[in-house]
Amino acid sequence: MSAPTYAELAELVSVLVRQLSALEAEVTALREENQVLKARVSELEAQTRSSSRNSSKPPSSDGLGKPAPKSLRRPSGRRPGGQAGHEGTTLTQVADPDVVIRHEPHACGQCGADLGTAPVVDTARAQVFDIPPITLHVVEHQMISRRCTCGTVTRGQGPAGANAPAQYGPRARAIMIYLFMGQFLSRQRTAHALSELFGAPVAAATVAAATSRAAEDLTPFLSLVRDQIAAAGVAHFDETGLRCEGRLAWLHSASTTKLSLLHAHPGRGKTAMDDMGVLTTFTGTAVHDAFAPYDRYTGATHALCNAHLLRELAAVADHHERTEHTPGPDQWCWAGQVTDALLTIKRAVDDGTINDDLLATQSRLIRHGALIGANTTPANKVEQKHRALARRIVRRLPDYLRFATDQAVPFDNNAAERQIRMAKIRQKISGCMRTLKG
Repeated sequence: MSAPTYAELAELVSVLVRQLSALEAEVTALREENQVLKARVSELEAQTRSSSRNSSKPPSSDGLGKPAPKSLRRPSGRRPGGQAGHEGTTLTQVADPDVVIRHEPHACGQCGADLGTAPVVDTARAQVFDIPPITLHVVEHQMISRRCTCGTVTRGQGPAGANAPAQYGPRARAIMIYLFMGQFLSRQRTAHALSELFGAPVAAATVAAATSRAAEDLTPFLSLVRDQIAAAGVAHFDETGLRCEGRLAWLHSASTTKLSLLHAHPGRGKTAMDDMGVLTTFTGTAVHDAFAPYDRYTGATHALCNAHLLRELAAVADHHERTEHTPGPDQWCWAGQVTDALLTIKRAVDDGTINDDLLATQSRLIRHGALIGANTTPANKVEQKHRALARRIVRRLPDYLRFATDQAVPFDNNAAERQIRMAKIRQKISGCMRTLKG
């Protein structure tokens, strides 16, 4: 077999070069695809690690595999339970019971002598609190018609609440609404409970009608609530998704320490907030999370929720704790520094020991830590979110620390979340709302 010619060797080298180029291109493509897949895996892992501790997810979503409690609070040194000076509540005797039943001893427990005329030396009192048998109290209104000498027949006018041959009165309707809306029974179970308690037939439609009537009666009151919240010095705002008519709607809340307004709307953003009619004229301090549409109301002073911030910082620490090249969040993570400084300010505010020097020192620590996070180079979408969080802290630090400079402003926005919690319980029971009006 003869040796290959120069031309044959050149052709072979050319083929090998083309194959090598193709392999290099394939390797480059696979590396790029691998980077994309790694980023996606990291993003999915972050989602699976999300819980009520490091995100805005409710505790009920943690399921049976919920993580062990890891509170962001620091030990106070106090024992659990009621503290000294706390006024407890217990069932106590009353001075004027409705019924008094005397239980006399008939004979001496020693010699058996009759005690009918023996002197009373002591009276022990034991009071039993119970509910008397409940029965419906029926009041009949008779509208009498009389004929005048002129031949005209005139009928007497009954009260406003008696316009049908048989109907439930205001107290019965109030109990229907209380059990249905206040205790979250279904309409059917509310009707069944009332039928058993009162011994009178109640239909689910009756419960629905009573609720609709009560809602209509509240319309003037809601206008008053809306105006008073809009005029308040501090108000809480929040929104949450609400299943309605087979699709996602939104429930918006505005509240103060004494007033609460809920507003259902198909949208989540500024259009819905305008329709609610509070933020459009509000000039006080609006406490909310970092949802961008709130910032479009420039007439208000803004205070951001630090409970949300602590959960976001916990998510940053959790992520870096699981990253191979990270020595541990307590050793270097900027989120840990921000968390510690923020909680130091909170403790000082709670204890009444906050001062300008402490606030300035801890604010510098927060800003320094956030600047570290803001200048990092993210490796994936998860770390992009962490960098965005750090930049937001730098940009909105006065809004996060407003609770330290204004005693009327709370540390978090939990008050607003408590207002919408009951509606979420109703949704869990009913599955969804059939109409926005409902």
